[in-house]
Amino acid sequence: MSPSIYDIDLAKHSFSIHGEDEQGKILFHKTITRSKVLVIFANIPPAIIGMEACEASHYWA
Repeated sequence: MSPSIYDIDLAKHSFSIHGEDEQGKILFHKTITRSKVLVIFANIPPAIIGMEACEASHYWA
């Protein structure tokens, strides 16, 4: 089974997250606050996570 893929669009106060499974089925697409980032990713199975390449992504990496 291939891992799911999540993309995260980083900002100062809110983040957009889009997740798909290995068949391309959308798992979820929502905007969350900074305080929810760790909660969301701690409660999903291991996955590939892509971040945009901007100043905010360097901070979070």
